[in-house]
Amino acid sequence: MRKVLVLCLAICFVFALTAFAFDDMGKSATVNGWVSNDKCGAKDANEKGEACTKKCLAKGAKMVIVTDQDQKVLMVDNPDALKGHEGHHVAVTGSMGADSIHVGSVKML
Repeated sequence: MRKVLVLCLAICFVFALTAFAFDDMGKSATVNGWVSNDKCGAKDANEKGEACTKKCLAKGAKMVIVTDQDQKVLMVDNPDALKGHEGHHVAVTGSMGADSIHVGSVKML
């Protein structure tokens, strides 16, 4: 009986740790940054990079957000939400992953 109780406590402990580990993932956040592409990344994250960003995206590059704060490159899960904002400085609100964002809304800065 004691072994069963210890086993149940161990399983509960593992599930609790898993819940805490995934607690931060998927939270809604707002990020200010530039809409760019994964080939050029932070290099084109400025007001002069719009033409290059559009050209690279047309050639099949993936859309990203380069954050203002630390120049982190976040892959965009749903690039259609940013259609028309290629190369623009924006505030994006959405669900954050480790290195990605699922865009809920976008506002020009």
